[in-house]
Amino acid sequence: MSWLTRVRNNIPFLPKRETPDNLWHKCRNCDAMIFTKEWEENLFVCPRCEHHDRIGPRARFAQVLDPGYTILPSPQVREDPLKFRDTKRYAERLKGARQSTGEPDALLNARGTVDGQRAVVGVQDFAFMGGSMGMAVGAAFVTGARAAIDHRAPYIIFTAAGGARMQEGILSLMQMPRSTVAIAELKEAGLPYIVVLTDPTTGGVTASYAMLGDVQIAEPGALIGFAGQRVIESTIREKLPEGFQRAEYLLEHGMIDMVVRRGEMKQRLSQLIGYLTPEKAAA
Repeated sequence: MSWLTRVRNNIPFLPKRETPDNLWHKCRNCDAMIFTKEWEENLFVCPRCEHHDRIGPRARFAQVLDPGYTILPSPQVREDPLKFRDTKRYAERLKGARQSTGEPDALLNARGTVDGQRAVVGVQDFAFMGGSMGMAVGAAFVTGARAAIDHRAPYIIFTAAGGARMQEGILSLMQMPRSTVAIAELKEAGLPYIVVLTDPTTGGVTASYAMLGDVQIAEPGALIGFAGQRVIESTIREKLPEGFQRAEYLLEHGMIDMVVRRGEMKQRLSQLIGYLTPEKAAA
């Protein structure tokens, strides 16, 4: 045994400290390492660069609704109507998305109050198959709109989607006119429809209920558009300007009404509800 081995064996080593795997969060925009607790307390917004990260329905409800809200049951629809299969069966993809998110599909509704004013809020979850719009999302949207009509409350939708769900083919595209009819019912009832565009909102969702709000709000830096930037550039054979399809660019060019930081969202929604339904919204 060498002298180095003898010395090493006589050194008292302390046991390795166990640290949780989720202690740090890496910002997708600036690559800064942030304490996960600090990131969550800042409403999942990077304190260094103000990047608004994607969040799910449960976190969103907790941020904009007063305590005591009720999550509405998700409507039942026929699953895998086309028996679709690519590298994996559609039914397996649905099962995997449900296991990873804990949600039945990509749109969830809740009924409650925003600073004491009645509201029904729908939130799309990009983590569930890219927030894609299928029959379940269309049915959930209609359910949310009609719940708002029943409770004489505005319907607020937070969009986040990559477009229509390809595994459902034409049936997914049929949700575009279906949601438009539900919005018309809200208008006939004299109730406001408020849209909050989050990152990303694209495709068939943008081409339907995402751009039909009485008021169009967006979170900072959100990607909003129909086709992708590379597709547009290859079609028109021109270079698009910097920041094209981002919330601030769309605000500057009149496509949306305002860009609101996440920490100010609840207050702004409360103001809009008060302006648009001064008598009907009081709980």
